[in-house]
Amino acid sequence: MLDVAAAAGVSVATVSAFVNGTVPVSTELRGRIEQAIRSIGYKRNAIARSLKMGTTKTIGLVIADITNPFFTDVTSVIQDVLHRSGYAVMLCCTDEDPAVQDEQISLLLDRMVDGLIIAPAGDDHALERMLSRADIPTVLIDRICGGINADAVVLDNQRAVQDAINYLISLGHRRIGYISGSLDTSTGIGRLAGYKAALESAGIPISDDLIRFGNFRERDAYNAAIQLLVQADRPSALFSANNLMVIGVMKAIRDTGLRCPDDISVSSFDDFPWADVFQPNLTTVAQPVQAIGEQAARLILERIAHRGDQPPQRIVLSGRLMIRDSCRPVADPLGS
Repeated sequence: MLDVAAAAGVSVATVSAFVNGTVPVSTELRGRIEQAIRSIGYKRNAIARSLKMGTTKTIGLVIADITNPFFTDVTSVIQDVLHRSGYAVMLCCTDEDPAVQDEQISLLLDRMVDGLIIAPAGDDHALERMLSRADIPTVLIDRICGGINADAVVLDNQRAVQDAINYLISLGHRRIGYISGSLDTSTGIGRLAGYKAALESAGIPISDDLIRFGNFRERDAYNAAIQLLVQADRPSALFSANNLMVIGVMKAIRDTGLRCPDDISVSSFDDFPWADVFQPNLTTVAQPVQAIGEQAARLILERIAHRGDQPPQRIVLSGRLMIRDSCRPVADPLGS
């Protein structure tokens, strides 16, 4: 900064005011300082500035699976909103592992991020203790943890799945297989509850033989679907509790020599870019990705600006059933 001041023929205080935007600088002086910065190659010391200002203008974003289009789409929205407000995003992926999650949040706290947006990997008590000690503005997305007193943006998972299963029931399906996500997450619990609630409302017995666990993973879902498809009395429809698992489901249908929807109907949670280019086009539950990302970014900015001024907010959004071609009516509902 001393070199810039000398080259521009101004005081260090004037350079500091220009760089940090603390005091207006005349057009003439601004031009001289910008020219000096270009010629010298000056770069502001972000770490020193953060220590002085008490803010890094950085938000830590922790997602569960970077290969999942839902999380990458939400990340894109959050980053866009925060960028417009002058914040950078430091992204971490836990790969659904609570131990990795703890390590990454510790790293973000060491980097002095101003806030955290987290899609928790399981209902982890270590995470609850860490956030309590850190006392940092935090927003949960997609999933909640019972003991964490923080703002949250989630979907009404139970209602969304219940609507999807009701649609299958309306087509005459009675033996509906369900590929579940991990019950260590609120999303896994809520979606399975929606499946059971739909069956109960229709007077259809809940059979454990029709429920398998894919743990939100393609490979696990493939194996789970195979188990259902080789049953003597196989289901007439399958529902997958997320988008990655439906890929495993469709591969299992192919590898067992069946066809969708001729031999079995398929529906899935999470819409994704290629759902309508699959053959057949997939019937899915679409999450409001744009709204989730925007609300999460808004909440973290509000919490940073007004820490402790109001109780945590929980925003619950609704899913939308996207009916396409992968589900077909059953010819004989009573015999299915």
